[in-house]
This record gives sequence, C-alpha cells and structure tokens, in this order.
Amino acid sequence: MNMNSLLPRRWRAKKEAAAHAEAISAILDTPPIVPKQDGVVLFSMIGTAVLLPYLVAVKSLWHNLQRGRVAILDDGTLTAQDKAILAHHCGDPEITRISDVVLKEFPAGGTWERLLTILDRRESEYWIQLDSDTVTIGEVPEIAEAIARNRSFVFLGGEDASVGPLPLKEFRERFYPDGPAEGHVQSRIESRLDTVDAERGWKYVRGCSGFAGFSAMGAGRPLASAFLTEMKQLIGEDDVTIWGTEQVTSNFHLANEREPVVLPYDRFMNYWAEDWGDDTAFVHFVGTHRHDDGAYIRASLQAIEAIKQG
Repeated sequence: MNMNSLLPRRWRAKKEAAAHAEAISAILDTPPIVPKQDGVVLFSMIGTAVLLPYLVAVKSLWHNLQRGRVAILDDGTLTAQDKAILAHHCGDPEITRISDVVLKEFPAGGTWERLLTILDRRESEYWIQLDSDTVTIGEVPEIAEAIARNRSFVFLGGEDASVGPLPLKEFRERFYPDGPAEGHVQSRIESRLDTVDAERGWKYVRGCSGFAGFSAMGAGRPLASAFLTEMKQLIGEDDVTIWGTEQVTSNFHLANEREPVVLPYDRFMNYWAEDWGDDTAFVHFVGTHRHDDGAYIRASLQAIEAIKQG
C-alpha cells in the first residue's frame, strides 16, 4: 500500500507539490525568455508556491509560440527573491499587485482580479491567460493563427464542449436536458442560462479559464458587469463570490467575442489521469489529478529539455 494515500489531501498535496518542484528545478538552468514588444502578453496570476511550475508553464509556451512579453499578477505572496528570479527568466516582466486591482461591483478573490486586469488592458494588446499548472509540449500554430487574425481563443473544459459557443437556451438544453442542477456553482449557473432574456442574443461555451486568449480591442468590463447582474439573479447575490464564477464569466465573455477560435481538444487538453496523444501540444494538469502517475513531471521534463535544446 502507498502510505501517502492515507494522508489528508491537504498534506498530500503539499508533499506532492514539493516533490514536483524539486523534480523540475532544472527549469532554472534554461535560457531566459527574450520578450518581444509585438502586441502579445502572456499573463498569469501567481504566488511564491508555484514559482517553478509557473516558469515551466510560461517558458514552454513562449518557446513554442515565440511571441509576446510577460506580465504577472502577484497574489500577494511573491518575495523579493521570487521577483529577482522572474526578472532574470522572464525578461523583467511587468508585475502588478493584486491589491491594486480596482474591483468596483465585482467580487474579490476567485481569480476575478485576473480577469478584470485582462479586460482593462486588452485595448491595444492580445492577452493570453496562462495558469501555472500547464505545460506546452508541442508547436501551437492554432494560437499563432488566432493572434495573427486577432481572434480570441477558447480552451475547452472537455471534449463534449467541442461544439463551441451556443445560444444560451440551446446550451442549457444540450448540456442540462433535465433542467436546473445543484452542486458546483458552475453547474448551477450553466443549467439556468436559458432563463436569461433571449433578446440579449448571448452565447455560452463550456471552456476552461486555465488558458484563454483575449483579442486586442475586444469588449471590456461592461459585458462582464451585465453578466454578473444576471448571475446574481440565477444563483443569488451572495453566491457570485464562490470560486468558479470567474471561470463562468470568462467562458461567457469569450463565447460572445467575434468569431472565437475553439481549440481542438485532442491537442489542447485537461489531464484526467489518461494518456495524451502524440499530437497533443498543451496539457493542463487540473487539481484533481495533477500529480497522478508522475505525468506532470514527465511533461515538465520534456518541456525543459526542449527549451534547453532551443
């Protein structure tokens, strides 16, 4: 029996994260990003606990994309040493403190500050939201083309969402044929979207905000604010502060962009303890199975070796 399995999840997760960081420490030996002022921003919200995984995430994406500058939202835990490491490896990135994000009517926490920063800053640059638990393991021409055509892109939550953005009523009927659901806040909202006035002409897509592309000159806060008002009607004003409502809003925002690109799930996928294909280019190691089977370490080491080889 693996005795680690008997530990409380929070203890096991901390132990696994420490082992993971040690295994990928060679990312510190890779060449630094040489940022480009080309209208593309690779943006993440991070803290000291995910510094090394973040470097794998951003450097592997930049290695395969060869576009953009780096911007970071400090969750409040980055140390002076962390910032020195980031300055060296990420080309002296722009770092904003989470406390400096003006919320107004929006909730605090739950990555809302991350989304609001993007919406506030996308007027003249293409912003790519990148989670620290992702690894790019192959070329990403779909991303390059989306940038070239200034079209936002959607990273799907699962293969069942490959149909892409749908009118709200059609989405609810397709994914929740039995009507309103309870449980996770995302399901509660999605299963009630058909109650929003159809005259708005809104759409929705079941995406994952762990990776998302926001085209330059796209919609800002007003659209998100309008959707926030509707969410309060759907689940109650208190519950819009629950973790997960930002992802739903990100999905909604992207679904209502001009011709958003839906990334193919076989190439851009979430890891659910199942092997990926030879053609897979990007893997998001979601929390539930992040450290299962050593796959996250293997993908990270593959990416580190590719970066070293140039």
